[in-house]
Amino acid sequence: MNTKIKELRELSVEELATRRRDVKEEALHLRVQQESGQLENSSRLRAIRREIAKIETILSERRLAAATATKEVAAAK
Repeated sequence: MNTKIKELRELSVEELATRRRDVKEEALHLRVQQESGQLENSSRLRAIRREIAKIETILSERRLAAATATKEVAAAK
């Protein structure tokens, strides 16, 4: 599930929010496995954290772009 940033940028905001929820849920399950000593691939936790960061970055960029566009429209009036 290692996703490239280019693939994530093609998704809509709703799809990104759904993806973020799913990845956070997976991270929770991995942390539980790690605490119980059942986690076999500990590098997966790092990959999950990075994917969450990528998704959060894209969502933040889109919020910023929307706010900037709103300000520009208001200034043009």
